[in-house]
Amino acid sequence: MKNVALQKTSVEWMVMEFSQLGFIGKMFNTYDLPLIVEFILMFYKDKPIDWLLDHILWVKACHPEKDAKHCDRQKSSLRIRYKPSLFQHVGTHSSLPGKIQNLKDKDFGKQILHKAHTNPSADIDTSLTAYQQFSIEKAYYGENFFWALTPVSGDHITISFHPPVTVKSYLFRSGNIEHPGDKLFNTSVEVQPANKLLLENMNEGLLAKYEQTKDGYVRIGAFVNGVAEGEVPPFMEKVTAIRLFIHSNSPVWVLLSEIFIKTDL
Repeated sequence: MKNVALQKTSVEWMVMEFSQLGFIGKMFNTYDLPLIVEFILMFYKDKPIDWLLDHILWVKACHPEKDAKHCDRQKSSLRIRYKPSLFQHVGTHSSLPGKIQNLKDKDFGKQILHKAHTNPSADIDTSLTAYQQFSIEKAYYGENFFWALTPVSGDHITISFHPPVTVKSYLFRSGNIEHPGDKLFNTSVEVQPANKLLLENMNEGLLAKYEQTKDGYVRIGAFVNGVAEGEVPPFMEKVTAIRLFIHSNSPVWVLLSEIFIKTDL
């Protein structure tokens, strides 16, 4: 829940819903809490709390001279829904007198197809062709997985940082529960140091074990069984980019379900 909220810092929202039913699994901005609490205290004896929440959103977002569709669009901008649901409805007694509520959240317990992380701001470029709406940008910022057509030798995913950042570790996971075979094969993880002097000394001491590419990247890892995970050597200091470079044609599509770039805060 914290990760989802941190990814929405640039968005004006009032409530994040981690369950689609009732007043379960709701997260609010502290800025809005006094208003919400006061409204609920005034009317909780008249209507269920989840109904009151919808009324609050109507007051905040809707224009009396606009139609219902416009109102729904405005409310949805303040109400962010996360899937799959993290909370399940377990009771049977409604807050309405005499009503039995045998409801279950259909989105609860569904297999997670991607895992979100809070990654540093970056520009992302790839030579891979994304399938439908499954873009690399959405995967990087934790909104969805990245799904692309069959990679060929020389394809890449490049994550560029402006300004350069100190990266402590990285994690790239390919494939998911529905498409376990859509993994990256024969793919290296490469970084581009901000300090170009490092590249001039790559053949000395501890640096000699790292392979340097012709275009100024240093190979620090590779995918094994669809996963690339490791630390960025401290001597790299700040880096301007991280790149996944594919060295051979793939027999399958590729899916990235998790991207985590951990920086030195």
